[in-house]
Amino acid sequence: MKALFTFLLFTSFAVFADAVISTPFNIPRSTVVDINDPATNLIYPLFIKTPASYNKQVEKQYPVIYLTDAYYEFQIVSGATRYPMNIAVMEEAIIVGISYAKGSKGSSSRNRDYTPTFNKKWKDKTGEAKQHAKFIEKSVFDYIDTKYRTDPTNRTFIGNSLGGLFGTYILLNKPSMFKNYILGSPSYWWDNEYIFTQELEFAKQNVAINANVFIAIGELETIEFGAGYNMVGDAKEFYKRMLNWQSDNLNVKLMIIPQADHATAFPTTAIQGLKWVLGKCDKANNCLLSPKKATTNNILQK
Repeated sequence: MKALFTFLLFTSFAVFADAVISTPFNIPRSTVVDINDPATNLIYPLFIKTPASYNKQVEKQYPVIYLTDAYYEFQIVSGATRYPMNIAVMEEAIIVGISYAKGSKGSSSRNRDYTPTFNKKWKDKTGEAKQHAKFIEKSVFDYIDTKYRTDPTNRTFIGNSLGGLFGTYILLNKPSMFKNYILGSPSYWWDNEYIFTQELEFAKQNVAINANVFIAIGELETIEFGAGYNMVGDAKEFYKRMLNWQSDNLNVKLMIIPQADHATAFPTTAIQGLKWVLGKCDKANNCLLSPKKATTNNILQK
């Protein structure tokens, strides 16, 4: 009898364990929809997550955080913002991850959509950043603003690597698309550092920018540590150039992340960037500061 009881106990546990293991985990309050780019006929899945209070505060309009590389960034940003948003030290926001075009490899999709110039040295098609930005502005924004209670004046862009390059391209060509730009490990090396040539032309125009720009880079993203390019030096150079832009409503910040490389810097970039642009001010001065007011007591800032 004891042996039978033991057998039944372990059998029941095994069945329960199998049931638990086979149950997929879903990010709460999230959904995926397909959006068509009418200019290219490419279809892009959007990963969308609403904040915890969305169905309770039915009159409230929410900021929107837009992410590139959705398969990678959506999970990180969703998890990293859950606690600060839920305890009200960060403004609640809708999160929208823009994924890769269906039928394309992720690398092919991002090489095409996130780069500002055609580069014949690359096997994949490149240079479609202008069209992809137009797709986001016309199709993605329209869908999200129609289906959800959004604050169109408070949009945040987050992009990493080529996504950071893409965000910089938008900043230089249509800065009003987003209120906040979080640019992680931006690939400013692209096409012989083309982005710096574009910055020179932009600076001559003296465009008034009303935006907050956060650039973060791992301190190991240098040639010395095998990065292939001096990405730290490039990030510092672009930051210095932004400080010379003649715009009273531009706030900029550069963060160098200790011991981080290109593969590990992004999670810190995302949460620290969002803390800077959406964090609520407190006694510890954890709120957005202009470079003239910013302090250097944060060990992550150099």
